[in-house]
Amino acid sequence: MPTAPDPTPFPLDHLAFRGEDADAALVLRGETLSWNGLRSRVALLAGWLAQQLPEKGARIATWAAKGECTCLVPLAAARAGLVHVPINPLLKRAQVKHILEDSGASVLIANSARLASLEDGDVPMSCARFEELPVMEACRTADPLAEPSGAHADDLAAILYTSGSTGKPKGVMLSHANLWLGAVSVAHYLDMARDDVTLAVLPLSFDYGQNQLLSTWYAGGSVVPLDYLTPRDVIKACSRHGITTLAAVPPLWVQLVGQDWPAESLGSLRRLTNSGGALTEDLVQGLRQLFPQARLFPMYGLTEAFRSTYLDPELVDDHPTSMGRAIPFAEILVVDDAGAVAQEGELVHCGPLVALGYWQDAERTAQRFRPAPRASHYGGMAVWSGDNVRRAESGLLYFVGRDDAMIKSAGNRISPQEIEEVVIASEFAEEAVALGVPDEELGHAIHLVVRGSGDEDGLRSVLRRELPNFMQPAAIRWLDAMPLNPNGKIDRARLAREAV
Repeated sequence: MPTAPDPTPFPLDHLAFRGEDADAALVLRGETLSWNGLRSRVALLAGWLAQQLPEKGARIATWAAKGECTCLVPLAAARAGLVHVPINPLLKRAQVKHILEDSGASVLIANSARLASLEDGDVPMSCARFEELPVMEACRTADPLAEPSGAHADDLAAILYTSGSTGKPKGVMLSHANLWLGAVSVAHYLDMARDDVTLAVLPLSFDYGQNQLLSTWYAGGSVVPLDYLTPRDVIKACSRHGITTLAAVPPLWVQLVGQDWPAESLGSLRRLTNSGGALTEDLVQGLRQLFPQARLFPMYGLTEAFRSTYLDPELVDDHPTSMGRAIPFAEILVVDDAGAVAQEGELVHCGPLVALGYWQDAERTAQRFRPAPRASHYGGMAVWSGDNVRRAESGLLYFVGRDDAMIKSAGNRISPQEIEEVVIASEFAEEAVALGVPDEELGHAIHLVVRGSGDEDGLRSVLRRELPNFMQPAAIRWLDAMPLNPNGKIDRARLAREAV
C-alpha cells in the first residue's frame, strides 16, 4: 500500500478494475469469479438495469441474502447511473414497505420467498418486482455497459436505511466519493493487499457490510460472502477459503471465542475488525489469546459518516477500551456545548466521508448535519454524532455515552419508538416503552414495559410477525399503570433503572 492513501475519489464502479485479470474477486457457492469475470458480470447487470430504468438517479432496491446479485448491484447500479437501496434481509414486510415507499424505488429485486411474504399494498404501484435468480439469468443476454460510468464523485450512489432513536428508519444518502474514500481509507489502515481474502459475514445493507466488499476490492483482493447459521459455519469457511480478514460485531465475537478452532482455520487470519459496539476488556483478551497471530482493529463509526476512528493494533493490549484515533480522510473533533474544542464533549465528524444527509428529510438532516465547528480544518457540513467522548492526553478517544435513547443490540441500531408503535397498534397494549438493558453478549437486550391485557403469548405472536428477530424483546414486563415524571410524561428514566 502507498505511504498515504490517494484522496482522489472516483465513481464507485471503478472498483471493478482494481484487481489482476485472472485473480479471484468473488467466491460464490457454485463458482468463483475472476476479476475478468467480475467486470463482465457487472457490465451485463448494469446493461440490464439500464434497460429497466433508463432514468438516471432512479432507485433500485435489493432484498435478498448474499450472493451474486447483492454483491454486484452496488457496482452495476453505479455503472448504470442508478441509486442502490440495499434492504436488510432480516427485515419483515412492514419495514420493507416503509423503505420502498420512502425511497421511491422503481425496482425491487428479491428472492421468491421474500416476494411471497409481501401483501397487497406493500409495494408501490410504480415499483416493479423481479425475482433474483431469473434476473441474473436475463443479464446473460443483456447489452453490457462495459465502460466505467461518467458519474461525478458527488453524485448520489446509495441510500442506506438506519434506525434513529425515534420513528421509522431513515435513509442516509451516500455519494460515490463517500463509498470510494471509505474503501480507500479502510484498505489503507488495514494494510490490505491483492492476496487478501475477506469473509463477508455482515449484512450488505449496513455501511460496515458494504465496506467488506468495497475495501477488499479496492485492494484487489477476493471476497467470500457468507450467510451463516451457526458460529461453526464461520470457522469452516475460514478453513476452506484461507480467510485473511474477518469483520464482525461483538455478539458474534462472543460466540466465536467460545468455539474450538482447528489450527487450519486459524493459520491464515491476518486481521480482525470490530465495529457496531464496543469490545469489553474480557473479549479483547479472549480474541488476543485465540488469534495471537492476527492484528485486532477495534473501530467506531456511524452510518452518517461511515467510519470515524480505529485503534492501532499495537495499542490494543494497553488501551483495550479506547476508540483510537481518526481514520484517513476523517477529522474528529470533541466539542463542548458552546461548540468549542474540549477534552470531553460531543464527537463531531468532519471531512469527505460525511454523508449527503437524510433522504427527503430536511428536518432530521438539519438536526444531525450542521456546519463544522470553527476549529475544523475541512469546514463545510459535519456530522454531530450525539455521542459523548473523552480525549485523553495521549490523543486516544474513549466513549462516554449517548444522548439519545437508541438501543444497540447484536450490532443493530434499533429505534425504541419503532417497537413501541407495533406494540400499541396491537390489541394487547395501551402504552409501551422499549428499553436497552446492558447484556454481555448482545451489548443491549431489549426490555419491553407494557400497560395492557397481560396476554404475552398474543403480543409476542404479533411482534414475531411484524418485527425482525433482532427487535424481539428478551423480557416483557406488564404494569397496571406507567410511572409518570413531574411533567406528566412516562418516566422512562425510572423504568430504565428498574429494568437494570
